[in-house]
Amino acid sequence: MQTQEQQQCLSKLSDAEGAAYNDRLWEHEDHCLPDTRVELRKKIMDWFEDPNGECIFWLNGMAGTGKSTISRTVAWELAEKKRLAASFFFSRGRGDISHAGQFFTTIASQLTKSLPVLRPLISKAIQEHSDIWKQRLSEQWKYLILNPLKNAPAQSIQLVVVIDALDECDSKDDIQLILKLLAQARCLETIRLRVLVTSRPEMPILLGFRNLPGETYQDFVLHSIPPPTVDQDISTFFRRKLSSVKSEPGLSTTSTPWPGEPTVQRLVEKAAGLFIYAATICRFIQDDNYTPEEQLSVILEEDHDTPSQSPTKHLDDMYTKLLQHSVVGNQTVRVDDHLAVRFREIVGSIIIMFDIMATKEIAKLLHLRTISTTLASLGSVLSVPESEGQPVRVFHPSFRDFLLDSQRCLDSRFLIDLKETHITLFRNCIMLLAELRQDLCNLREPGVSVGDIPEHIIQRYIPGHIHYACRYWFHHFQLGNPIQEDMDRILRFLEQDFLHWLEALSLIREVSNGVLIVGDLEITLRVS
Repeated sequence: MQTQEQQQCLSKLSDAEGAAYNDRLWEHEDHCLPDTRVELRKKIMDWFEDPNGECIFWLNGMAGTGKSTISRTVAWELAEKKRLAASFFFSRGRGDISHAGQFFTTIASQLTKSLPVLRPLISKAIQEHSDIWKQRLSEQWKYLILNPLKNAPAQSIQLVVVIDALDECDSKDDIQLILKLLAQARCLETIRLRVLVTSRPEMPILLGFRNLPGETYQDFVLHSIPPPTVDQDISTFFRRKLSSVKSEPGLSTTSTPWPGEPTVQRLVEKAAGLFIYAATICRFIQDDNYTPEEQLSVILEEDHDTPSQSPTKHLDDMYTKLLQHSVVGNQTVRVDDHLAVRFREIVGSIIIMFDIMATKEIAKLLHLRTISTTLASLGSVLSVPESEGQPVRVFHPSFRDFLLDSQRCLDSRFLIDLKETHITLFRNCIMLLAELRQDLCNLREPGVSVGDIPEHIIQRYIPGHIHYACRYWFHHFQLGNPIQEDMDRILRFLEQDFLHWLEALSLIREVSNGVLIVGDLEITLRVS
């Protein structure tokens, strides 16, 4: 049993919310069907079980090729074998899992559960380095993970750390540093640590692996799998998912199979090897507002655009059709424009925000009465909760990429201007900060410790949209296209609301980030 002292030490390890493969956040995400990706999953398991295999297995592929589904499936399989050391699923725009700030502390925290023999060693490291979570990533790796694994009682065991979507970590330098540090695991002897990494083949990742010794890693390129193999897996996916639709009224009594083999093959051709295409289509077809046949006919409409060599052409066409049908439909031009403007305002904000938020909180952040009407028809690309108190999120980063790229999103009604959306969010945040006041939580006790204030009191007076505005207003300003009026807004904030903001930051335990913001603000304004 753990001693009380060990428990207290280990409880200090910051654990990024949503990082683990089995976190509530990923509950409704797909896993590989039993008879799909068979050879690839076997290849990964062979690598893991080979005592002479490379330390790192890098599974890379373009957006939509199914990397996260594979890593999630492998993580479950390893966990069942009791060979999963830890997992970290990066996700852009989702708070602590969008950056590396809590990466190694989270891995260490999970290691104490998967490998109990490390608990006293990691606990001792925390005692000796009481501010370890503030230290450099290299120090965290050394003291919380590498040294405990080296000094653990001798036992021959091999474990895997699964890291998904490393390219969605928001710092290129941190990406390369993480790879460099993880490669040091190859020196471990008794407790051998392997690392499965999935990512897009983007330059920071490529450079990170290029700087490692050749014998440190092996890579596997998803889009190098023979097309017939991928098409067969996508065909299986379509058949399994669409078979559940046959119970819909009007389909179960038809004399011919639905949707029919020729239709399935046509959908497979349009998917062009992208599993995200298939998953999005299946969600779109099951929209409760239309019949499956109507939805399917929208997708199967012939494309009349000029041929394109873009590997994402069919995916882009699908997103365009989906938005044209779901957002504007057959409305008049005037209503059409209004719906498109509202789409850009709401969905544009959701795809670039730095953290996920409840639907009602996003509405308050945008100073709108509700956003539910706009989101209701977008269930195939957004995870829209039934309750406004639950967070809304993007199903796949390829949708975000599509909306922000003028070369891919050819219908200007849906194209999101990144800088303009950031500066609009800044203005919304700064308006909310003007609502702050002294003694925000009505404590009437200036010297009370934050730790003594009940959490529900803080959440009552600093709800999600205020919390977000306090934390991220400056980040949106940095990434936007400010004009002189925005400089004036900051001046008024500094003159009238600055101390109230610091008080709010102390209540939500973000003062350290506030200090960094003030320093960056000074530099930014000096340049401006």
